[in-house]
Amino acid sequence: MTANLITLTDAQSPRAEAYRSLRTNLDFYSLENPLHTLLITSAEPEDDKTTVLANLGVISAQGGKRVILVDADLRRPKLHEVFGVSNERGLATALVDEHAALPIFDTEIANLRVVPAGPTPTNPADLLASARMDAIIAQLKEQADVVLFDAAPLIAVTDGALLATKVDGVLLVARAGHTKREFVERAKDVLAKVKANLVGSVLTNAALDTGVYNYYGK
Repeated sequence: MTANLITLTDAQSPRAEAYRSLRTNLDFYSLENPLHTLLITSAEPEDDKTTVLANLGVISAQGGKRVILVDADLRRPKLHEVFGVSNERGLATALVDEHAALPIFDTEIANLRVVPAGPTPTNPADLLASARMDAIIAQLKEQADVVLFDAAPLIAVTDGALLATKVDGVLLVARAGHTKREFVERAKDVLAKVKANLVGSVLTNAALDTGVYNYYGK
């Protein structure tokens, strides 16, 4: 596992505590609007979305929930690298071949499992929009309390927007000092056009005195 998992490598740090606050905020939101499936994405690449997803997954599992993390960024997958699992088969494998089993890997963290992206397909958007994807989401919901999906950036391709219509909520990640405000607004417009449920945003790389990871409800 990599140093990106601050919730494991430095569990008492302000950044790790901020992830606990994020989990708490989402739990409170879920009291009235259940978030069984949550998509985590960003406006543009290199916005730390995979780091946020992985650490939120760890914190949620440590809180006693059964968690499955799914790498649905079929173009630039990273989740397998974070958790050190094979990417020879994954979500794309099961989407391309309906007879293929969905590979779900255990991790070193109790209650936390991972579905890698698998080999890059030629038509990621079509696969994520398919009825087969609906069936896979239903399968995952039967096996976990929370299913977190990592998706491609919203400005670059349509993958994330298509998947956003299939889940209970979307968390938008932006990186301080990197993500342009106008790109965040464009990403929000994309989600609004498909009537996705944007539950909030996470700002990474913020000053330590304000908390590295901050949650903002919509």
